[in-house]
Amino acid sequence: MEVPDSAESTDPKNSPRLAGTVNWGTATVIGVFAGMLYGGSKEAAASVSKDAEVMLKLGSTEDKREQYRLMRDAMEKRFLRVTRGSIVGGIRLGMFTAAFYSMQNLLAEKRGVHDVFNVVGAGSATASAFGLIMPGSLRWRARNMALGSVLGAAFCFPLGWIHLKLVQMATEASPPPGQREVKSGVSAAIERLEGNLSK
Repeated sequence: MEVPDSAESTDPKNSPRLAGTVNWGTATVIGVFAGMLYGGSKEAAASVSKDAEVMLKLGSTEDKREQYRLMRDAMEKRFLRVTRGSIVGGIRLGMFTAAFYSMQNLLAEKRGVHDVFNVVGAGSATASAFGLIMPGSLRWRARNMALGSVLGAAFCFPLGWIHLKLVQMATEASPPPGQREVKSGVSAAIERLEGNLSK
């Protein structure tokens, strides 16, 4: 049975990606891990003052069982605080990263070009949406939404411009795909070594 030619053109897996667009799945995973690292370290740093209180309590009691219980309770509470901070930080930054990069890729696909305005639009829309879901009254949320929209656009414009310049530099420096032969393993390492020695 033959497949019509029109089915080949609608396959999303074969659609070409614009240069500079980011895989949002990979970016989201990186955002989740960065958020977990940030949230956990923030909670760990905040629990230092609570450790000082435990040390004061340890010095005031002579019973070894009571000292052991105080230390165990303090360590359990610290572990739970750091774990909760890691999970919450990972979810927050992961959601933000996923929303930003999916919006940026959507704008690039719909407009057909990857430029600074995709990054600005994605930053503005994402910051605006996250300003809207923050706790507070309706008036406070509207203020956060407007402020997020402006700050997101202002923050993302220079970052988008730098990103595009780096993509342009990378595409100019790399040879066309048909010109070089892709080698891996030992033969590629030997050729690199020979090239370095011949200089």
